[in-house]
Amino acid sequence: MKEYNFKINGNDYNVAVKIQSDNEAEVLVNGASYTVEVVDATVKKAVAVKPQVAAVPASHPVQPSTVQVSKPAPAAAGNAGESPVKSPLPGVILDIRIKEGDTVSVGQTLMVLEAMKMENNIDSDRAGVVKSVKVNRGDSVLEGDVLITLG
Repeated sequence: MKEYNFKINGNDYNVAVKIQSDNEAEVLVNGASYTVEVVDATVKKAVAVKPQVAAVPASHPVQPSTVQVSKPAPAAAGNAGESPVKSPLPGVILDIRIKEGDTVSVGQTLMVLEAMKMENNIDSDRAGVVKSVKVNRGDSVLEGDVLITLG
């Protein structure tokens, strides 16, 4: 299995790739396993694995803008003053340190997320009031999932 370390939009990713066949590969991203389709078998060794994980944002600007448009949609449906706090990586919610109605300040720890046997504090990047908590202790979340809505 080939292993890579990537930094995408400030987030670190540990990626391991194992080619299963000419048109299929197993990809392990930060401990989460994915089976992916290799689109062009002639370039699979040099390019096919990397673009699916790291080069997509850089070499295919249409895909990232699609992702960016689809992720903020839930926030747009709410009040204009509300903003989501999203999970920076996949993991399990260990602790929630706030509740609806609490006032939070910049840098305050909102919850603790376990990812790859490490505890990660999810801190507020803005001040506000907690409008809703979208997860519970023990929930598994994916990168980009909305954890909390601040107003």
